[in-house]
Amino acid sequence: MKEKQNITYILLCSDGTLYTGWTNNLDKRLREHNEGQGAKYTRGRRPVKLVYTEAYDTRREAMQREWQIKKLTRKEKEALIQGDKHFLLHNHEK
Repeated sequence: MKEKQNITYILLCSDGTLYTGWTNNLDKRLREHNEGQGAKYTRGRRPVKLVYTEAYDTRREAMQREWQIKKLTRKEKEALIQGDKHFLLHNHEK
């Protein structure tokens, strides 16, 4: 039996802001965000575009990663989205 996949994701909102969340059904959750059924934050910032995902085996891991990403600065989130590991490593050494 296949385990559910737990996804931590980042959305680009129509006003240029970034929203981070997690789900075990990415297609459904993205549809909810774009139909105004998702988080309050995204309801007035539609449409949203999926710009980043990470998959985890457990809900706990996905939720922990969501929390970590939410603590990042905008610049760090953009580096994560672009795959700039050098920038992220350099900034966390300080």
